[in-house]
Amino acid sequence: MSNYIYGKNALREALLAKRVNKLFVINYDGYNEWINLAKKNNVLVKKVSEVEINNLIGKGKPHQGIVGEITEYNYSSLEDIINYKNNCKYPLIIMLDGLEDPHNLGAILRTADATSANGIIIPKNRSVSLNDTVAKVSTGAIEYVKVCQVANLTQTLNILKEKGYWVVALELAEGAVEYTKVKYDMPVVLIVGSEGKGISRLVLEQADYKVYLPMSGHVNSLNASVSASIMLYEINKYRKE
Repeated sequence: MSNYIYGKNALREALLAKRVNKLFVINYDGYNEWINLAKKNNVLVKKVSEVEINNLIGKGKPHQGIVGEITEYNYSSLEDIINYKNNCKYPLIIMLDGLEDPHNLGAILRTADATSANGIIIPKNRSVSLNDTVAKVSTGAIEYVKVCQVANLTQTLNILKEKGYWVVALELAEGAVEYTKVKYDMPVVLIVGSEGKGISRLVLEQADYKVYLPMSGHVNSLNASVSASIMLYEINKYRKE
């Protein structure tokens, strides 16, 4: 089964990563950058109609007149994420417990890339996976941030703790403190829960710290990707060499 990616930014990064097999455009005008990248990598470029693009990816998706057929999305191993080296003093891994909205995952990928996070861990079951919507929202970050699927989050946390990671759960639960009260000068696994149910009990029990974002307005929660972004930038302050 073919996979498709759309959105100019996401498609540009996929072309640069040499993951595009075919490029479909409605009109050649205005797409020289993408067409030249495709030809440089010997990717077939084909002019198609709006109807043909809709048949490929589904009607109503914001394709911007250009779509790429790509190889399957690659998942990294847990070892890849643990061993990944960047320019930060302390590693930072994001664990998403039951996140189901692809828009949230795409947005978190963008912030993970912006803050040089080591990678993202998601469960294999009852969770959003990498797809065309995630790629579009991530505006290309999907090509750079390592994502790992695991069968059991609790067992994975045990492995990470053995590697020296401290587990921070973003959850308003008993014993939670305001997110700025923790000094994140350590290897961190940040857990963000699902949009509706939050972090599951067994995963939450693994937390060394439970933190919350103070709310002074009329709503009582933030979007999962917004909450994650606030936390990632707060943690990132402590990761500089």
